[in-house]
Amino acid sequence: MVKRRGITKLTAIVLAVVIVGAIAAGIYLYLTIGPGAEKAKVAILFDVGGRGDLSFNDMAWLGAEKAAEDFKINVTYLTPPSLADMKPVLEEYAGSGEYELLVLIGFLWTTPLNETADKYPDQKFALIDATTGVERPNEVDILFREQECASLIGIAASGMANVLGGDTVAACAGMDIPPLWKFHIGYLFGIKYYEKKTDNTTNLLWDYTGTFTDPNVGKQHTEQLLREGAKVVYGLAGATHLGAFRAVKEWEETHGEKVFAIGQDASQEWIDPYHIPLSGAKRVDVAVYTAIEMVIKGTWEGGIKTLGLVEGGVGIWDLDGVKWFAELADDAGKLSEDLTPDNVVKIVNETRESYIRPAVKNLMNELEEMIKSGQIAFKTPLTHDEYEDIISQLEAGNLNAALEKGSIG
Repeated sequence: MVKRRGITKLTAIVLAVVIVGAIAAGIYLYLTIGPGAEKAKVAILFDVGGRGDLSFNDMAWLGAEKAAEDFKINVTYLTPPSLADMKPVLEEYAGSGEYELLVLIGFLWTTPLNETADKYPDQKFALIDATTGVERPNEVDILFREQECASLIGIAASGMANVLGGDTVAACAGMDIPPLWKFHIGYLFGIKYYEKKTDNTTNLLWDYTGTFTDPNVGKQHTEQLLREGAKVVYGLAGATHLGAFRAVKEWEETHGEKVFAIGQDASQEWIDPYHIPLSGAKRVDVAVYTAIEMVIKGTWEGGIKTLGLVEGGVGIWDLDGVKWFAELADDAGKLSEDLTPDNVVKIVNETRESYIRPAVKNLMNELEEMIKSGQIAFKTPLTHDEYEDIISQLEAGNLNAALEKGSIG
C-alpha cells in the first residue's frame, strides 16, 4: 500500500508539472506570437526568376520556411510569370484581404509596390533589398549594410593576394548604384585596414561593367583585370560576375597562375570550389524571417530597416552555408559531376586554410568585433559626390572618412 500511495503522489506531481508547463508554454506563445498566429497567412512573392536560382529566391524560401515552423503560420509562394504580371499579381493578393503580410523579393517589385501600396492601407507589405523611397505605415523596406560584409572581404582578399605573390585585388561590379557604392566603400576600407595593419601595400581595381545580366561582359572585364595584375576578383554583378568565375578558372588553365574569385549574396563556392574560396553573404532569409516576425509578434513598424553583421543580415558564408548551397545545386543537377557537397566543403576549407593566414583571420575578427559592438559604424552616402569623396579619401589612407561613428587610430 505504501508503495502504491507513493506512485500515486509521484504521478500527481508529474501531472502537475506537465500541466503548469503547458500553461506556461501557452502563455509564452500568446505573449510572443499572439492569438490566432497559427492561422496567420503570409505570401512570398518571388521575382520572375522564382525558386531554383540558388540565390535570392531560394534564400527567401528558406527564411519563410523557418518562420512557418517557428510561428506555426501558413505560407503561400508565388512566382509572377513576367515583369508585366507583377503589378496585377500584387493587386490581386493585396485586394484579397487574406494575408497578414505580403513579402516582395527584390528591386523589381519597387514600381509595382509604389503603384499599389496606397490603394490597400490595411495590407502590410515588406520589400526586401530595395526601397520605394516612400515611407508608409503599411510598408517596411529591409535593406542591408553592405559595407560591413565588404570590409571583411577586403581584408581576406588582400591577404590572399599577398600569399599568391601579388599586391592587387579587384572587383567586377554591376552598375553605379547606391548598393554598389556601399560595397565599394566597405571593400576599399578593408583593403586599407589590412594595409595599415600589415604595411603591405594593396591596390584596388574597381570596375563597373554596367550590367547585372551578362556573363560574357563579366568574363571580358575580368580578363582585363587579371591582365592588370589582379590576384583576387570580388564578384558584385549578379549574373554578370558568373563570367568572372569562368575567367579566373581559364586564367590558371592558360597561364599556369593561381588566381581567385569571391562570390556574393548566396554562397557561390559550389560553382568552382578550387577558385572561389569565399562568398559574402546577404541574408535574404534573415530579412524575410524578420519581416514575418514583426507581424506575428506585433512589433510592426513601417519605414526602412537595415540589417548588418550584428543582426546576422550580412557576413561571410561559413562551411554550413557552403554545404547547404552545394546540396541545393546538387539537387538541381547543377553541381559538377566530379563533386559532391562534402567535396565542395573539403576543398573550400583546405583553400581557406592555405590562403587566409591566421594573422589575416585575426584582423578580420578584430574588425568584425568593432562593427558588432558598435565601436565603429559606416557612413551611407546619399549622393554620388559624397560617395566619390569617401572613395578618394580612403584611397589617400583616411579610413575615418568612411565612418559616421568611431575612428581607426
